Amino acid sequence: MTERAYHHGNLRQELLERAWATIDGDGLDALSLRQLARDVGVSHGASARHFADRTALLDAIAVTGFTRMNDALAAAVTSETTFAGQLHAAGLAYIGFAVDHPAILDLMYKAKHHPDASPELAALSRASMVVVNELVGEAQARGEVRSGDIERQSLVVFAAVHGVAALATDDLLDGVHWRDAAEATIDAVLSSLTGVDAP
Repeated sequence: MTERAYHHGNLRQELLERAWATIDGDGLDALSLRQLARDVGVSHGASARHFADRTALLDAIAVTGFTRMNDALAAAVTSETTFAGQLHAAGLAYIGFAVDHPAILDLMYKAKHHPDASPELAALSRASMVVVNELVGEAQARGEVRSGDIERQSLVVFAAVHGVAALATDDLLDGVHWRDAAEATIDAVLSSLTGVDAP
């Protein structure tokens, strides 16, 4: 068996992409390190040079997941200029990521709590809350959000949006489309933070 990918220096990325696709399509239980190595055409030993064990691989996948999700949130926020627009865009981006990648999102949050979670994963896992804190703080400074504890208000935002994501990925919305549930929830949060009912 050749180790083409390893010698070309792109084996780590190839393993990550294949592992992501496996989990995304068939769930975490479908992931096997030995099968993963076979799928990309290398020996198990070659793959172990990049990921010593399953925990290391899952940590790297979680890092990739948080990076992609955080990038989507940042892009959503910068696409709007008002707090209402930013909150809607960011909320839909988060829930959309969850709906598109439910097994990956589940892995992301489990991996960040693992005792051996990397410092990079720990930092990236907090980034989405940092975005929400900044969003609420800046809106409060502009007078778009009522005064109050910014971290507490941000927690309400995150809890509401993540709650819709969890209901959607667990198929608990009883036929309601996730986007409709998201819009209704975000409107309710906006009303509580701004004192203005959604149109």
